[in-house]
Amino acid sequence: MASILIVDDERAFSKALSIGLKASGYDVQCIYDAQSALKAVVTFKPNIILLDLGLPDLDGTEFISTVRTWSQVPIVVLSARNDQEDKIKALDRGANDYITKPFHMGELLARIRAALRHGVSISDSPVIRTNDFVIDLESKQIHTRDKSVVRLTPTEWQILELLVLNADKIVTQANMLQHVWGTGYDDEFAYLRVYIGRLRRKLEPDPSHPLYFITEPGMGYRFSIPDAE
Repeated sequence: MASILIVDDERAFSKALSIGLKASGYDVQCIYDAQSALKAVVTFKPNIILLDLGLPDLDGTEFISTVRTWSQVPIVVLSARNDQEDKIKALDRGANDYITKPFHMGELLARIRAALRHGVSISDSPVIRTNDFVIDLESKQIHTRDKSVVRLTPTEWQILELLVLNADKIVTQANMLQHVWGTGYDDEFAYLRVYIGRLRRKLEPDPSHPLYFITEPGMGYRFSIPDAE
């Protein structure tokens, strides 16, 4: 049974689509925001992603770019955006197909079958390798270059996952606080400094001169893997 991840913040649409796909024999999971969807790609291991571009926390094209850094799972865009430039941008970022809403279920099922025939689904959990450590997001394990295990607290893991899944992109302080601690912590920037400092002490070869966990002054933080010398 092929598995499908629906990423769309229109819950009524997602529910109706899920019912139709399950009736056609697919295993379906619905997610309503990009950050949760990135995690679901790791844990659910879908054979195909059906993606709306208008997500509340990240534009769908950016979601495609992020997934394509570590997975070739087929992505079919389902969007009300009918502009040619939107279609070209999504396809250039790595989408396999683009269907404009509204559409007929028969057409969607045919496009899904085609994507599954020609696509490569995710077979392994995303593993991020650097010169100093290796991160396995699914098993929540980190090993240093000498094979030592690095242990993180649950909060440290949340911050690490958020940064790694958005590699080379600035994650704002507000987004990090909202994602990790929820509402009511919008101004608790000291929390982030403390936890970023802990990650650097555990993972950076020189915490005072970080290579991987970069501060973007006045904006937020970014995870980046430097080019090999």
